[in-house]
Amino acid sequence: MLDYIVWNADPTLIEWPVTVRWYGLMFAIGFWIGFNIVARMFKREGAPEKWLGVLLIWVAAGTVVGARLGHVFFYEWDYYSQHPLKILATWEGGLASHGGAIGVIIAVILFSIFTSKRSPLWTFDRLVVAIALVGGLIRIGNLMNSEIFGHATTLPWGFMFPRSAEWHRFYEGVACHPTQLYEALCYFALFGILMWMYWKKNAGERPGLIFGVFFIGIFLPRFLIEFIKNPQVAFEQDMVLNMGQLLSIPFIILGIILIIRAMMRPRVTLAYPNRFADEPKKPSTGKK
Repeated sequence: MLDYIVWNADPTLIEWPVTVRWYGLMFAIGFWIGFNIVARMFKREGAPEKWLGVLLIWVAAGTVVGARLGHVFFYEWDYYSQHPLKILATWEGGLASHGGAIGVIIAVILFSIFTSKRSPLWTFDRLVVAIALVGGLIRIGNLMNSEIFGHATTLPWGFMFPRSAEWHRFYEGVACHPTQLYEALCYFALFGILMWMYWKKNAGERPGLIFGVFFIGIFLPRFLIEFIKNPQVAFEQDMVLNMGQLLSIPFIILGIILIIRAMMRPRVTLAYPNRFADEPKKPSTGKK
């Protein structure tokens, strides 16, 4: 039996005629599958089909902008405050999941105000099911990039990352925790739980319940796994709790509050026509 696994995957899937990296592919696959899951939910509950495209635009923008600004403000503000144009250089890396979460929250609130006219909780309870899947696939993308791994370990499933400059600098010859896989497995399990809650238990009839379980299922594992994950930036070296853990605590607390609130309120009865709502007809002008 091997005492470790040498992870030497090429982060680039295709180089010609266009460059396709595994990370981007995982992101795209997640968005495509997630879009179809949310479409099935909207159809099941008779929501207008046109909401899907609008929601996708809001969420995609909120994810990218929020994740980028989260990294800028939470992790490397000293650098970006001196080089503001570099904030736009997303191809150089630097995305923060907590910033992405905040961006999505803002996007859904705006979608609810301008498009659905429903409580944001209605959208969150359906959208986060897909987001859990996307989160797991993104961590697989991190694995393909040989990034965001953990401390040294003697466990038989430890990974060596010969394509990582960080590994060569600090851990060469030593296996490390594949924390990308730990998080991915947690998020895939959460995805399964949320799918079961929505489709088998009609948990969407308790507004905020799925959303609350999502927050705990995403950020509690993240909080715990951070204890064996390498710091992302230098200032985290001497912190008892790193930035990722500090940012996770409010989301965990909010998840608990949402679950308690949902369980203390009466269940809402929803209709399930299993068809998209008809588009309202434009009033006739009388002209031919």
